[in-house]
Amino acid sequence: MTDHHTPLFTESRPALLGLAYRLLGSYSEAEDAVHETYLRWRTQDLKAIDLPAAWLKRVCTRYCLDQLKSARLARTQYVGTWLPEPLLTQGDDDGNPQQAVELSRSLTTAFLLTLERLAPRERAAFLLYSVFDQPYPEVAETLGVSEAHCRKIVSRAKQQVSLQGRGEQPDKQQQQKLLDAFEEALSSGQVSSLSALLAEDVRLSADGGGVVPTIPRPIQGAERVLRFIGERLRRYWQSFTWQRLEVNGFEGMVVLDGSNVVATVSVEVDAQGHLAEIYIVRNPQKLARIAAINGVT
Repeated sequence: MTDHHTPLFTESRPALLGLAYRLLGSYSEAEDAVHETYLRWRTQDLKAIDLPAAWLKRVCTRYCLDQLKSARLARTQYVGTWLPEPLLTQGDDDGNPQQAVELSRSLTTAFLLTLERLAPRERAAFLLYSVFDQPYPEVAETLGVSEAHCRKIVSRAKQQVSLQGRGEQPDKQQQQKLLDAFEEALSSGQVSSLSALLAEDVRLSADGGGVVPTIPRPIQGAERVLRFIGERLRRYWQSFTWQRLEVNGFEGMVVLDGSNVVATVSVEVDAQGHLAEIYIVRNPQKLARIAAINGVT
């Protein structure tokens, strides 16, 4: 018997991973969601499915929504600051450059944290309609609501996302400049270059998950952040090396102790191009897969 299920699923798999990661904030959990979708897909009569890609997104989204119910409770009990699992990404301008930029922006840590503030259905509706370009009737079917209600959910989600902001995407040169100044502060303790690039209310957040030592809550304010980077962080990281890689759609750093990944650093800027957010992930559980991740589209 010819296997028609696998080729159709393989074609949709990158999009499913991208959707599940944005919904769950965890690449490992996204892989589980996509695998579960595949198992259900294998049992279907393909003749009864007119739009395989839409069917797969619908099943994957519903599975993720079920997972979010328990995940939201678990995150209220999380030790310290919760940040999304970092993802190594690659810029890809093939096909539709504008769409590639939009997809990249929807992977940033700041944007994923904004999604965390939405109710699960709002999060799914916003992503399906605004990021993955699904029409309202398909989104409504996925959520099990009327099209009119679906439009209200998307509108409400858009308002929340707009209020929170989505961060700015500076050009590569500006991104490199920010990281150069960050590295200089770490390596030499000289923070003057970094100081000139910081927003006054800059915030540094670190996620250790209660597994490794890190700051228990975010540090805010340019003076406090500079002191932490130039003194404490420099002292802790002075024996480490770092590699420049794109993390969640933005130029970032992977911090290494020999060949072991001990942290990732990603940043966000404000409308004036100043460094507004610094995100450090140290939780080993969130770093375990990073070497194997090649990015999602």
